[in-house]
Amino acid sequence: MTEFEGIVPAIAQALAKRGYEALTPVQKAMLDPGLAGKDALVSAQTGSGKTVAFGLALAPSLLQGAERFGRAGTPLALAIAPTRELALQVQRELEWLYELTGATIASCVGGMDMRTEKRALERGAHIVVGTPGRLCDHIRRNSLDISELKAVVLDEADEMLDLGFREDLEFILETAPAERRTLMFSATVPRSIAKLAENYQRDAVRIATASEAKQHVDIDYRALTVVPSDRENAIINVLRYYEAQNAIVFCSTRAAVNHLTARFNNRGFSVVALSGELSQSERTHALQAMRDGRARVCIATDVAARGIDLPGLDLVVHADLPTNPETLLHRSGRTGRAGRKGVSALIVPLSARRRTERLLEAARIRATWAKPPSAEEVSGRDDERLLADPVLSEPLRDDERSFVRQLLEQHGAEQVAAAFLRQYRVGHSAPEDLLDVPAEGERKKPRRDEFAAPRDETPFTRTDFTDGVWVSLSVGRKQNAEPRWLIPMLCRNGNLTKRDIGAIKMQPEETFVEFSAEGAERFLTAIGPDKTLERGIRVKPLAGMPDFSQAKREGTYGKKKPFADKAPRPQEDGKPKWKSARKPERTQGGEGAVSERPGNKPWAKKPGKPSFAKNDGPPPAGKPNSRAKRKATRSQGE
Repeated sequence: MTEFEGIVPAIAQALAKRGYEALTPVQKAMLDPGLAGKDALVSAQTGSGKTVAFGLALAPSLLQGAERFGRAGTPLALAIAPTRELALQVQRELEWLYELTGATIASCVGGMDMRTEKRALERGAHIVVGTPGRLCDHIRRNSLDISELKAVVLDEADEMLDLGFREDLEFILETAPAERRTLMFSATVPRSIAKLAENYQRDAVRIATASEAKQHVDIDYRALTVVPSDRENAIINVLRYYEAQNAIVFCSTRAAVNHLTARFNNRGFSVVALSGELSQSERTHALQAMRDGRARVCIATDVAARGIDLPGLDLVVHADLPTNPETLLHRSGRTGRAGRKGVSALIVPLSARRRTERLLEAARIRATWAKPPSAEEVSGRDDERLLADPVLSEPLRDDERSFVRQLLEQHGAEQVAAAFLRQYRVGHSAPEDLLDVPAEGERKKPRRDEFAAPRDETPFTRTDFTDGVWVSLSVGRKQNAEPRWLIPMLCRNGNLTKRDIGAIKMQPEETFVEFSAEGAERFLTAIGPDKTLERGIRVKPLAGMPDFSQAKREGTYGKKKPFADKAPRPQEDGKPKWKSARKPERTQGGEGAVSERPGNKPWAKKPGKPSFAKNDGPPPAGKPNSRAKRKATRSQGE
């Protein structure tokens, strides 16, 4: 028990009961006698045990030398977290840590029934955990009295400021008693956090644990380069290769979360989604499914997964690259906890390699660059796992002997083993064949050679599309449609490769695309019944080949209509009717000279100088092209 010296006895018993043998650096730092009763600004990475750390730090101040709390009344401590999941997780951690002290811990988080929370506060609580917005609502409605607070904890303070909670935090801190203790925990300490600490803390002790300078040594960072169209296939192979007990796949948008969730469900993975559009009940059920083993893959956005802690989370996959080093560290910090090894895999399209290198350098992370696991490598790992399965080494039970003997006599050992192998593989999604990527240092082909084509040509020449299937996309030249981004999008959304795509015909308002028969079936299945792609592009299957002749007559590429398409000029005796208008013949004489064209009005306003009225028919084709001809013309009118 020497490791737990200086800890409140009831708290030390709870740690021992939980299986703690040693404290993390941040937990030890919070037990420093020199920190007793003082404010603190603590920077420690996600997964370093911050919740238990501030629980240990608060206990002496709240218990005031007693071993157990008295009857609950006005809250003594307030813990603020940025998201509902993190707040509820903090509540669970504090409940087991303070179990033997008799503490009552209430939660106030958005998405929950406010009336239920109000009744819990009326019954009394020693510690309240909540999100900034909901806590402000309770304070303004006088259902939460914070006049007796002895301590306020801001967990993930940097994230709360990023999410726009500055005004709510300032309101809570200004309403709380001035003689309180304020503890701020943050993964990083940017200028905004330092300013907040300066305004609302008194002589705060700055604590920087070793994990701030050195990233998790238990996380294996791997940067996997892929062809853009193989991004999702690479994720499938990564999930299959590691077969982690729990895995998180991070996306940048809700739409990407929904797309990958549908795709992986179709591939047989047990998947749950976690994004901001879900209700609190749906989010709670998703996390519970991960905890009890009903789901093994969570596809989430950054904000939705902030601060969640899942047992046995051994794999983090970055489907979309992080935008900054802090996001990379927060995502990766979901794994590699409590001494467990973890893998953080970045899916890097070839065009994003330089950007990824800069990101890793800024985060001070050394990653192993490699290709994603191939189908052969995934199958090899499956065979290794099967041979190491404990079921093969368990002794034969008495109640099994007779039937085992019957199986062997009826089918033979080889056939029984084959049946067992097939049964094992049925429960696993088949790995994907990936396109090869250039080796390290090999010069990458220009982007235009990879995806693009001249504006009036199809990007690929296919001679084997005898049964091609055409579809129409609701985007064309006027919407800046180009093969160089259309083809990767079709491959990414439709589970295709470039070999599945034939001719592409661009029109002003739509684009016709030809697929192989197998590729078309796979594409239409992958995009789902709504038949909508990224950017709201709608897909319409066609019964046969489109009629391109009509598009050409209408000026497919925005050119002027050909002159031949105009109505022909009237003809008279095989000559243009208004030929005299181009070379008018004039009568000799001066004033009153008129055109010999029938029905025309007099030209002359001045002798010999014809003047064309606005509605008198076409003007002359042009001026005489030489000085001699101009003189001759003038002489005819004199």
